[in-house]
Amino acid sequence: MKVYIIGIGMDGDKTLTREAEAAINEAQLLIGAERMLSPFGHLGKELFCSYLPKDIAAKINSCGYDCGAVLMSGDCGFFSGTKKLLPLLSGHDVKVMAGISSAAYFCSRLGISYEQMKFVTLHGHSSNIAVNVKLNRLCFFLLGGDMTAADVCSRLCEYSMGDVIVHIGADFGYPTERIISGKAAELTESHMDGLAVMITENSEALRHIPSAISDEEFLREKVPMTKSEVRCIAVSKLNICTDSVVWDIGCGTGSVSVEAAYRCPDGKVIAFDKKAEAVELTAKNARLFGCDNIAVIEGECPQSLADVQAPNKVFIGGSSGNMDSIFAAVYEKNPKADMVVNAVSLETLNETVSCFEKYGTAPEIVQIAVTRTEKLGSHTMLKAQNPVFIISGGLS
Repeated sequence: MKVYIIGIGMDGDKTLTREAEAAINEAQLLIGAERMLSPFGHLGKELFCSYLPKDIAAKINSCGYDCGAVLMSGDCGFFSGTKKLLPLLSGHDVKVMAGISSAAYFCSRLGISYEQMKFVTLHGHSSNIAVNVKLNRLCFFLLGGDMTAADVCSRLCEYSMGDVIVHIGADFGYPTERIISGKAAELTESHMDGLAVMITENSEALRHIPSAISDEEFLREKVPMTKSEVRCIAVSKLNICTDSVVWDIGCGTGSVSVEAAYRCPDGKVIAFDKKAEAVELTAKNARLFGCDNIAVIEGECPQSLADVQAPNKVFIGGSSGNMDSIFAAVYEKNPKADMVVNAVSLETLNETVSCFEKYGTAPEIVQIAVTRTEKLGSHTMLKAQNPVFIISGGLS
């Protein structure tokens, strides 16, 4: 059977391409959600109302027609159901036809170029809003699920970005189409429900991935901190990917969590500490640095590790004497995780190496001794910091 998968644009009428219109006229069967089918009900074709890939494939396989068309909103290549449907139609002659996406339509209405825009879907996600706005001058958010435009604005305010410019659009191509703009702090009570999207403009977005952030920039109090130069090397050894899940065990102030979070804006960091003051401070620093992809859990490890998402990368800044059981818990969750451990004593170094040999591969060991300068009168003196061992490697 010949099957067209068609991106019908915003409303299936004004933004429909001529190629797509010809394919719809050729098809004997039209499939899609009710909103997709309604503009074509007058054509006298069989209409099958569904947006579920398995139901669509089953209908195509059993219909007996020579040609059918599956109608997708917007563009088939932009957060579309096309991706899940294509593998189910491998026995048919399938042609995908591009449409006009909500992003292209919205940007044209605003006069914004989108070649350097970060695209984020909030369908089923809610933890990667502020961090992406922090790292990108322009972000497009496809809203959905429980996250409304007002919720996104509130999140930006919570993470110190209330001055970011926000554009909210809803019901594109329909008589009820609406577009509003303003600062995030001004739109926390906005009511833009329905088929809504959002674009953020952050003129103060970071143009680099922060590394070795100055210790003085963090809220400190009396909680232990992995110092700037040591933190820089330890995080680099993890080789964090943009979608990694990172565990920070013994998070302290959360300085490692923050630098890791900037490296996985499409992933998350789960920070653990047994001390309530450390958990609270890590959460404060996450908000200060705009990292809403950091989740903080209070409790002893390894007990706290049991019911959380498996990690790709693990940093251990403090084990409270439970190094072996922590390694065992990580190995059970993901036997291929990459791990980095900081040690300030020979005993911890020896214990860590033994754990790597037991659960993983022979680790790389680096010892770093940082010396900073300090002004005393007219002289500049050298002030040595405690040496630290950085032990890194993969599990088997």
